[in-house]
Amino acid sequence: MKKLTTLCLFLLISTITLAQEKDTISQNNQKKHELKINSTNLIAFKWFDVSYEYLINKESSFGTALLISFNNDNGLDAYKTFSLTPYYRRYFSKNFAKGFFIESFGMLNTYKWLNTYYGAPSTTHSRTNFALGVSAGGKFVTNNGFVAEVYLGLGRNLFNNSNNYYDNEVVGRGGISLGYRF
Repeated sequence: MKKLTTLCLFLLISTITLAQEKDTISQNNQKKHELKINSTNLIAFKWFDVSYEYLINKESSFGTALLISFNNDNGLDAYKTFSLTPYYRRYFSKNFAKGFFIESFGMLNTYKWLNTYYGAPSTTHSRTNFALGVSAGGKFVTNNGFVAEVYLGLGRNLFNNSNNYYDNEVVGRGGISLGYRF
């Protein structure tokens, strides 16, 4: 009798625990929107880089990122002034839209460069281009909806018509983003 009572109690606790776990998972599946800010770009380059992502299902999502530069210096990181980047992601884990992912993106980007000639005034030039590329990374999500992701990718600008030394043929995309899933 004691063993039967222990077995029934164990089955009851297991059922309640599994029901709570499934309930938590289904609640996370109902959260299909994410808003993130790329903290690496903000700290290192003075670029405001914010993104929105819509979770289609547990394996895929699409989103867009907007980057605006607040850097008026002429350093190495001052070349990118604006980008609008739509992307599609495919996740490779058993969890809902988290873990390792591969991303394909298109990037409308504007960049600038400064020409300095000996004995002549400096001139600033800018160019707008469109790139296609891929990224890879990982996303981590807490039960409360806090999101952290790390990703890195490269793309190729499609419209380099001149042989100008300053034309960007390759664009980068990456960083550490922090945000919230709701």
